Amino acid sequence: MPTYEYECTVCGHRFETFQSFAEKPLSRCPVCKGKLRKVLFPAGVIFKGSGWYATDSRPTAEKTKYDGDGKTPGTIAAEPVKAKAEPAKTGSDA
Repeated sequence: MPTYEYECTVCGHRFETFQSFAEKPLSRCPVCKGKLRKVLFPAGVIFKGSGWYATDSRPTAEKTKYDGDGKTPGTIAAEPVKAKAEPAKTGSDA
């Protein structure tokens, strides 16, 4: 059940209450019977799984460049791997 926070527009009383989605929002302050308004605040979010930290390994070919200044790191494209060219071998040894 979600938690809602309300604030009275008359006396400033703030309180939280548990309400189901089907219930009507509260309209009157329990202290002074003034008009209430909902207070919006961010929901709690928990990130789970890999990929949320700078220390996690990335599956792509990008490398992270750290400047050491504590700011968000920039990314640079990884250099492509160059294969060494070998001469083709013939069937006869001379």
